[in-house]
Amino acid sequence: MKKLINDPQDVVVESVRGFGLAHADLVRVHHDPLFVARAGGAVPGKVGLVSGGGSGHEPLHAGFVGVGMLDAAVPGAMFTSPTPDQVAPAVAAADSGAGVLTIVKNYTGDVLNFETAAELAEADGVTVRSVLVDDDVAVENSLYTAGRRGVAGTVAVEKIAGAAAERGDDLDAVTAVAERVVANVRSMGVALTACTVPHAGRPSFDLADDEIELGIGIHGEPGRRRVPLASADEITGMLLTPVVEDLGLTGGERVLLLVNGMGGTPASELYVVYGRARALLAERGVEVTRSLVGNYVTSLEMQGASVTVLRLDDELTALWDAPVNTAALRW
Repeated sequence: MKKLINDPQDVVVESVRGFGLAHADLVRVHHDPLFVARAGGAVPGKVGLVSGGGSGHEPLHAGFVGVGMLDAAVPGAMFTSPTPDQVAPAVAAADSGAGVLTIVKNYTGDVLNFETAAELAEADGVTVRSVLVDDDVAVENSLYTAGRRGVAGTVAVEKIAGAAAERGDDLDAVTAVAERVVANVRSMGVALTACTVPHAGRPSFDLADDEIELGIGIHGEPGRRRVPLASADEITGMLLTPVVEDLGLTGGERVLLLVNGMGGTPASELYVVYGRARALLAERGVEVTRSLVGNYVTSLEMQGASVTVLRLDDELTALWDAPVNTAALRW
């Protein structure tokens, strides 16, 4: 194992500390318990947004704390859900009196721990709503979740719900917007190589040089099937087709196309995938009106990518376009 780390047990704490130093204009790091909050604290009268999950998927979630997205993010240990004792103070820090929406990826540990944290926060007088993200069409069940997993579609949920909160929507309205995104976003990923969790010291699974894992999860969970290595165009088709079919997209619809890297894939390759995905959507009469390409929801150094499609309407487009200023996303 070759990694730029010190003690494997200290990776998350040291990484978050460095993140806070690098982006002190955007965030404040709370060390005990560990969470990242928006610089300046909760905005009076604004609904707070909180998300989180196991570390190893950076820039998700701390990279999306700031104006127009999250008010707080809670990093757990590597590939491990944050504890309720971490999440509850983050919810409290995000609350300005207008309530808090938690955005939770559909993994059993995340769901249980965020539910417990919400109960603790509500006992202290905070109104909490929750939205569950389950955009992965690859499998119905996995090692980490009952039902579909939450993957790169989480970025769209956080961005669009964050914009709704920023414009002054109340808690019910922000929740409704987030649920609309969840209902209209789908993703599927592929792994060319496994990743190595620092404290494990070895790859999370074995994959031959001439094989790929289609439908991989962001923790290295098994996908739909293992298939022979193919061209980028062929792999893109394998990813996009089930996404489009699950969404039920028809000609004339508008979408956001996100091609996300798993951490170890060069941008040049991600743009190859994007170009083919866009061409395939055009063949179906689907118009790509918004795009995002890069590493946003990763799996450490895994080589691979995912394709996410979000069905757009005028309001969701406007919320996507609304100003955002975070470490990982800004315009």
